[in-house]
Amino acid sequence: MGNVDVKKKWLRGNRITVFYLTLFFILWEGGIRLFEVPMYLLPAPSGIAVKFVQNFPLILKYTWVTGLESFGGFLVSAAWGIPLSLIIAFSIFLRKTLYPFTVALQLVPKIALAPLFVTWFGFGLMPKFIIVFLLCFFPILLNAILGFTSLKKEHNDFALSTGADPLTVFRKVRLPAALPQIFVGLKWAAVNATVGATIGEWIGGDAGLGYYIQMASGDMKMDVAFAIIVMLAFLGLFLYYLVVVFEKMLVPWHVSQRSSVNGMMTMK
Repeated sequence: MGNVDVKKKWLRGNRITVFYLTLFFILWEGGIRLFEVPMYLLPAPSGIAVKFVQNFPLILKYTWVTGLESFGGFLVSAAWGIPLSLIIAFSIFLRKTLYPFTVALQLVPKIALAPLFVTWFGFGLMPKFIIVFLLCFFPILLNAILGFTSLKKEHNDFALSTGADPLTVFRKVRLPAALPQIFVGLKWAAVNATVGATIGEWIGGDAGLGYYIQMASGDMKMDVAFAIIVMLAFLGLFLYYLVVVFEKMLVPWHVSQRSSVNGMMTMK
């Protein structure tokens, strides 16, 4: 009964989204059949679903490869980006030297670097891992720096005036204040992770969903290519909502989380 209640609440809360998604797929299917669009140009959702089921074992096999590249690059970028942002935020020298440099690097299109990584490191896991790392690292770093430097001096001085030592002020005041902005960077990075892995597989890969899309589109099997894109979307959404779950656990007091809770209460 508990699971049924949760599903009913979810459907009530997302009924508009479900309605328009259903309408979109109905119109897509109807348009393909009405205008007799060739499959090699745009397949129908029903054909994509059939190919997804038929090719699921191979799609799943390549999903593990892309997932390893995406999740691995994301986790390493978070493990490096957040501590480095803390160092930069508390160092005037680094904010004037390293910070502008990181902003400049963020503006460089990472896809332009992908062929270099393939040339240097070959066609294995490493070049894809590096591309994912770069696409995730800078959003995490820059947003975390913003978060750690966003606390007003008056609030910091007030916390110190209560007798708390700097470490306690950091744990109790500055870190909680920075977490919402840090999660902005983490969610941005989660969106970029599968994109980076796919780009790397396109340019120089022999496995993964990006490589499989390239092979399917080269054979004019657009229904298979779209089925792979569906799996890529699921993979990206899984990583994104994993970050959202941790955000709800760590910053339940933030206005965005209070708004979602109030919406659920109103829905009841």
